[in-house]
Order: sequence, then C-alpha cells, then structure tokens
Amino acid sequence: MSAGMTGVTALTAQTSLQQNREARLLQEAHQLQSEQGSATDAKIAKGAKDFEAMLLSSWLQQAEQSFATIPGAEDDDDAASRDQMMSFGTQALAQAMANSGGIGIAKMIAEAMHRTAAKAEVTATALAEGKIDEKK
Repeated sequence: MSAGMTGVTALTAQTSLQQNREARLLQEAHQLQSEQGSATDAKIAKGAKDFEAMLLSSWLQQAEQSFATIPGAEDDDDAASRDQMMSFGTQALAQAMANSGGIGIAKMIAEAMHRTAAKAEVTATALAEGKIDEKK
C-alpha cells in the first residue's frame, strides 16, 4: 500500500509542477500581450499625432504663403532658400502644435483606430473560438 501512496504522491507532485508551469507560461503570455498592446497604443498615438502635424503644416504653409506676399514686391535672389527655411519652420511649428494637443484631430483619429482595433480583435477571437462563421 505504501508503494501505491508513493505513486499517488509523485503523480500529485508532477501535476502540481505542471500546473505551476502552465500558470507561469500563461502569466508570461498575458504580460507579452500587454506589452504588445501598449506598443500598439504608442504606435497609434504617434501615427495620429504625425497625421495632425502634416495637416497643420499644410494649413500653416498655405496661410504663410497667402499672408507673406506683398503685391508689387519684387522677388529676391534668395527666394528659394528662404522658402525652404520657412517650410522647415512651418513643419517644426506644426509638429510642436500636434505634440501639445493640436486642435484635437489626433485624439479623434486615435480613438477611432482603437475602436477599430478592438473590433478586429473581438472578431479574430470569435473566429478562432468558432463562435462566428468566417463566411458571414
């Protein structure tokens, strides 16, 4: 009888070790998924801010060109280099505006992208679990 008890004890110990390994692996998988999610969040935020900066840059360049021209003024010899420097300045201003909150476009885009990503994740999970038919 003691040999049978030793076998049961050994089996219980092995089962316990296996459960601990599975729990540790599951925890590591959740941690990895969380890290990937935060990386995705950062990418979405950066993309949204970059888009808003490009939009603001375009608007600021148009405004600068419309206000900077003086009717009847002659063009300078340095017009090309001046225009290039003004373009760099406008881009830097637009990026700074977007990074400090801009006009709210980046926030709206990021929220829409998060909703879309969440819907895609729910759909992918449901497909994987067989809860919905892929043909629909």
